[in-house]
Amino acid sequence: MLDLPFTDKDAERGRLGEMVSQERAEQYTQIRRHVSSWAGGQEDILAAAVVGSWARGGARRDSDVDVVVLTDRKEWYVVDEGWIPLALGQDAGLVRTREWGLLTERRVRLSSGLEVEFGFAASSWAATDPVDPGSAGVVVDGLEPLVDKKGLLSRLVETLQRQHPRTV
Repeated sequence: MLDLPFTDKDAERGRLGEMVSQERAEQYTQIRRHVSSWAGGQEDILAAAVVGSWARGGARRDSDVDVVVLTDRKEWYVVDEGWIPLALGQDAGLVRTREWGLLTERRVRLSSGLEVEFGFAASSWAATDPVDPGSAGVVVDGLEPLVDKKGLLSRLVETLQRQHPRTV
């Protein structure tokens, strides 16, 4: 089991201290709740996780929120923007779309200026035999599972913990 570095209680207590404002921490908590609910309700989405600085508890004022979404219907989210307000609970403008190996980035900006980067990938992103080096790098940098319907993220984390016990 992963030790989740940042929780709703942490936001309430201001755990991140001077790194981010209380308002930004609360905004992150809302985003996390909306994405969890949205992803959990989509039949095609197998897993979703916050990754990077927010997941490891190291976010700063200028940090974006990075979310990996595993779906075998990635194209739905790459060609359409109708999912954005459903996932975030608010409107957001598309900033860019970019390919990063197995993952397609869809970066959006909220009216507050906070950017949320959704990375859509097939379930193979979480393969464990072998583990994709790019996926491993993302997990080692911080991963907070939000939805894991088939245990894909759990298995990936467990595999990496066995292979690299000091880094995950």
